[in-house]
Amino acid sequence: MILKIQKKLVYLDTSVIGGCFDEGFSEESSKLMEMIRLGVYAGMISPISLRELERAPRNVQEIIEEFDDDELIRLVDSEPVDTLTRAYLNAEIVPKKYSDDAGHIAFATVHAADVLVSWNFKHIVNLRSIEAFNAINDRMGYRHLEIRSPKELIYGKDEEKL
Repeated sequence: MILKIQKKLVYLDTSVIGGCFDEGFSEESSKLMEMIRLGVYAGMISPISLRELERAPRNVQEIIEEFDDDELIRLVDSEPVDTLTRAYLNAEIVPKKYSDDAGHIAFATVHAADVLVSWNFKHIVNLRSIEAFNAINDRMGYRHLEIRSPKELIYGKDEEKL
């Protein structure tokens, strides 16, 4: 019996997109973007990333422009996202001056992403933060969010397709 696995919904924070042109992250970021383009994963991006990308070099902005709405879902601001972001900030999981980092987690959580991918190890991809975000999610009635680096999504059965 062959087990069919449903396509994972992957929230991309801005570091993954910018990582396509960063020497230390370009290979993995680019492979992940290609996997989304090929339909291995369904991608999603928030207004936070879109605002951050407005300040990025043109070549970084063009990465997102290559995707249509079926390949990369563009999320919209909402009160549940704002409320959850404030809960993370009030719990001091990340400093208030890095509120966009908390916002990325809130967008992914509220919109039921299967996993959030990021290269931000300081505020997002670390055990202490992941446990703290998920404790707030529990308290507020949301499911746990998987938080990973792109490396953890590109290796495995489907990598030979690239």
